This record gives sequence, structure tokens and C-alpha cells, in this order.
Amino acid sequence: MPQRTALVIGGGIGGLTAAVALDRRGWRVTVLERAAALEPVGAGIGLAPNAQRALDTLDVGDAVRAMASWQLAGEIRRPDGRLLARTDNAAAVRRYGGPVVLAHRADVIALLAGRLPGDAVRTGAPAALVDPGDPLREDRPARVRTTGPDGAPQELTADLVVAADGIRSATRRALFPAHPAPRYAGFTAWRFVVSAADAAGLADPGTAHETWGPGGLWGTLPLHDGRIYAYATAAVPPGGDRAGGDRRAELQRRFGHWHRPVPQLLAAADPAAVLRNDVYAAAAPPPAFHRGRVALLGDAVHPMTPNLGQGGCQAVEDAVVLAHEAGPDAPLAAALAAYTRQRLPRTMAVVRRSGRIGRLSTWRSRPACALRGALVAATARLAPDLALRGLDGIADWRPPGAP
Repeated sequence: MPQRTALVIGGGIGGLTAAVALDRRGWRVTVLERAAALEPVGAGIGLAPNAQRALDTLDVGDAVRAMASWQLAGEIRRPDGRLLARTDNAAAVRRYGGPVVLAHRADVIALLAGRLPGDAVRTGAPAALVDPGDPLREDRPARVRTTGPDGAPQELTADLVVAADGIRSATRRALFPAHPAPRYAGFTAWRFVVSAADAAGLADPGTAHETWGPGGLWGTLPLHDGRIYAYATAAVPPGGDRAGGDRRAELQRRFGHWHRPVPQLLAAADPAAVLRNDVYAAAAPPPAFHRGRVALLGDAVHPMTPNLGQGGCQAVEDAVVLAHEAGPDAPLAAALAAYTRQRLPRTMAVVRRSGRIGRLSTWRSRPACALRGALVAATARLAPDLALRGLDGIADWRPPGAP
């Protein structure tokens, strides 16, 4: 039997995980990435135990765990610094079998790309689906239009196309033109990383914290190499960054009066390196996660708010499940149907759960914020592990075939 071929549209973490997983299952894989290089969009990524177990099936889980900072505790605070709740890695280990690993996206992407054959990733290659193909007909492969190495237009065929082309997925629109586009979640996110030299002494390297205030929140997360990843969200109208502007100055206006180390981190941030993105989430479940010979993956099919830290984790799960079903001898139509059957209900449940927490973070009124803080503090006193329950049924997931 000739080796089956797969085209992966998108070289982010989900697309690269799918490429590695399919390569290990015997597929000949080509990744088509429109950017000139595999440069990650974003700064940090949290990989919960569910994603780590998925990566264990590719023998890269331990390499990801080696990127973890030795965070002993996590805190929730008010803008004035008052502690509301505290948890530690031991609680996560007890509940889910391991802590969340926070890594820089660039490190994870380099790790995954390094597991692929040298010619598997083509950068500077924007891709558009021409024909989804028919998995029941050998003479009807999927067809994708891209740019060849010489810059000329090129059409490629494949037994399988994996669309990991992000929240504005053109592939999703081509497959399901009547499906509603992702909708604005009601808030915008900012992210940046402070270098180890600039971060020295600004935060406790063993403690991460998230601070909830009126209409927004701030997070500070130490990375394993001494850098600090910071993020913030605020309930603002979408599209506020279209005219450009000083993103750091905007953050200083909104968060510069909050407790230490927020002002100090903002002062140390490189204004040109602050990322700003409106947050969108799936408006409705899609009809399926596949059509023809095409499988949708990650943000291309189930975008979600970042409040559970599961966007990248669910994309990794998608990739591993898809490759598990699409074994060397598995009929492709059945494999894709099984992929949809397993992934659609699970990921949409995570979308809904994350969205509920996101809405909670946008509360603005003083009485509502006081009530929220009191509930968090009371919960921390009465049931210290209760804050982790938001990940029950998510972080304890195990990939198919895992021991």
C-alpha cells in the first residue's frame, strides 16, 4: 500500500502536534505555514496535565515538563494586593496527576518542529482549500492551492488535510459557509514577556498570581528561565487597536495603580513587544469537525476564551485523537467520523465553561466585584482545592490507548 499523505494548514502548536502525531502513524506530512518563519503568535502557553499526557504519546511530554518553572503556589488577589485565595502545585498533582506547565510558545513550537523531517515544514506557503475530496473515492483526493518554493502558484493533493489555520479559518468558512463566525467574548487581552535581566527581583519566582478588578484582570507567571510572562484582560469594545497606539501606555492607564509587581512589570516591558488581541469564542457548535477528507482542529473549529488555559491544550488533544483514529490501515471516512464524535461534544463543553468564567471576569460594579471577592475568599477557606474544580473532567483527560 502506498504511503498516505497529509497536508497540515497552519504551523502553530495544534498544527505541528498533528504533523508529529501523523508522522509517527506512518503518514507523509507537509505543513504549510503562511508566515516566513515559524514565529509563534503569543507569548506564554499553559499546558495542563491533559495536554501533557497527549504529548506523552508522542514522546515529548517530558521535554515539555522540563520547561516548567518551579512554581510552588498560585494566588488570587485584589488590585490593592489583598490575598483572596491560594493554592499550590501539590493540590493540582493530587487532583489531576500533575501541575500546569507554563512555557514560552516559541520553545514548544521549536520542540515540535524538531521532531519532524527536515523538509516537512514549508514556510511562506499560504494555503487555500480547493476541494475537500471524498474519503470513499480513491480518485477524489483533497486539493489545496499554495505557493511553491519558487514563488509560483501550486496545487497539491493529499489523502487528508488538517486545517489548523486559526480563529479566522478560511477552511472552516469553505466547509461550512452557513456556520456563524466566532463572536466577541466581551473583552480584550494583552500579553508580554519581560526578560530575565529586567525581571530580576520583580516577582517571587515560586509564585504565580492573578488579580481580579473591576472589568478586568492581571496575571503574572514566572517562566523557568527567569523571564516573566504577564497578561491582562479588560472589558472594552472590540477593534480598539486598529489605529495602533502605545499598548503599554494603555495598560499603565488601566493597571498601573494596582499592587506590586504590576507597575514594575509594566515599566520593564518593551512597548513594541506588547501583544493585544480581541478575544473571540465559538458562537455555536459546528455541524462536524470534518467534511470530505478535511479535519478541522484547534481554534479553527472551537475557539475559546483563555480563562481555563485550555485553547492550546484542546488543540493538542485534537491532534492526538485524530492521529490515533487515522491509523495506517483505518478507513479514512470512519476515522474522521470517530474524530468528530469524540472531539465535538468535549471541546464545546470546554468552550462553554471557559466562557462562563470569562463573563465573571468582566463584572464592573463595586458591589458585584465585592461579592465576587468574598465568594472567592470564602471558598478558599472552606474548600482549599475548590478553585481547581473548574478543570474537573478536563485536566484529568487521558488520550485513547494510554495506560
